[in-house]
Amino acid sequence: MGLCNDIVRRRELLGMLIRRNLKIRYKNSALGFLWTLLAPLSLIAIYALFLGLMRFPVRLPMLVTGIFVWQYLAMCLGDSLHAIVGHGNLVKKAAFPRIILPLAMALANLTNFLLSLIVVGVYLAFAGASLPHLGWMPAVVLTHLALSVGVSLLLSSLNVFFRDLEHLLSVLTMAWFFATPVIYSLEEVAGRFGAGWMTAYFANPMAGIVTVYRHALVGAPLPGGTALALSFAVAWMVLVAGVVIFQRLQPRFAEHL
Repeated sequence: MGLCNDIVRRRELLGMLIRRNLKIRYKNSALGFLWTLLAPLSLIAIYALFLGLMRFPVRLPMLVTGIFVWQYLAMCLGDSLHAIVGHGNLVKKAAFPRIILPLAMALANLTNFLLSLIVVGVYLAFAGASLPHLGWMPAVVLTHLALSVGVSLLLSSLNVFFRDLEHLLSVLTMAWFFATPVIYSLEEVAGRFGAGWMTAYFANPMAGIVTVYRHALVGAPLPGGTALALSFAVAWMVLVAGVVIFQRLQPRFAEHL
């Protein structure tokens, strides 16, 4: 509660950092915010092309949803490495809750994601999707944010002490991407590994998050309640772990920057 109160008291600083992060992401870029759409659209085109060439079943609305959902986490993963080390002078000279730095980054990326999600919703409506279960959206967006903030706190704090994370992250991100049903469906996972493995598969929190977005936007089926509850619980546990580890490490940030 004390940490939450500190963040509330510094809400003006948080808002300023969110606006700054939104401005500098595409500073001096001719297309600006459009890159938030063009980057995942490029991935969608590449995967659709090569999966089609491999005669892998491609359902474009499912692929579009999965890529855009993944892109928010991927942006947070990449930006988190510099959330603390990129603000060394501020961390060493100013007194404020250091957790605001990765939090502002994640919230700025969330703003971009929500704007892109509106575009995805318009596309899905034109593609014939009925957006059947939008009541799930508040819960899944909050859980998506919780996971992204938790991972960002872990990476931003650990990167102060272990700069090798910058080299490892791309490999870890790729492994997580292919372990998540972004370019394939749950039915294909169950068909290859059997329904008995599905609960264990949902220990990956992004599996549940991507699946619920698809359920909300294109009517994809949900897994059993136990699997989904596990996925969401892990996401919130990552947030708690991120806050605890960040708060324990942050008093030593200044001496390592």
